[in-house]
Amino acid sequence: MKIYTKTGDKGTTALYGGTRVPKYHLRIEAYGTVDELNSYIGLIKDQKIDDASNDSLLRIQNELFTLGSMLATPTKKETLKSGKERLNIPKITEESIQTLEKEIDIMNEDLPSMTHFILPGGHTTVSYCHIARCICRRAERISVQLSDETAINPQILMYLNRLSDYLFVLARKLTYDYQIAEIPWIPEKNK
Repeated sequence: MKIYTKTGDKGTTALYGGTRVPKYHLRIEAYGTVDELNSYIGLIKDQKIDDASNDSLLRIQNELFTLGSMLATPTKKETLKSGKERLNIPKITEESIQTLEKEIDIMNEDLPSMTHFILPGGHTTVSYCHIARCICRRAERISVQLSDETAINPQILMYLNRLSDYLFVLARKLTYDYQIAEIPWIPEKNK
């Protein structure tokens, strides 16, 4: 597989199925942001974290590739008039979303209740989680905008929403694993 094809030299790229669009197209922005998120999750996974979290993050990275391929596939290319799939690509399922929810619940069992908003930071790995969470929220916003323009699988939005929650709870869990105090946001009163 050749790395450079020169087909994008004039500012266009191909969607899954061959349709060419400008590189600034909202669909490209959506799956490009998911790719950026996947890279940050790889960075979290490369840190010293527990095996269960590492395994979950590896699964999430694979699911993000699936989600990216769903975003890279225009709806009209996904199905024929008969309703059969034209391109046989994997899909994010309800089970993927439920797995994230279960993992959030398990991590939350050992965490103290939140009484304040929490400022990101305290440890490099925790900060990486918060950066990934913010990128996930951006991917979600872009995907919502894309869904306003064209039909996309609704599970994409659900998955990204749940994943940002997962990353927030993972940041809290790692804060406690590293025995670092959370920094609450306490607004200063006007002087």
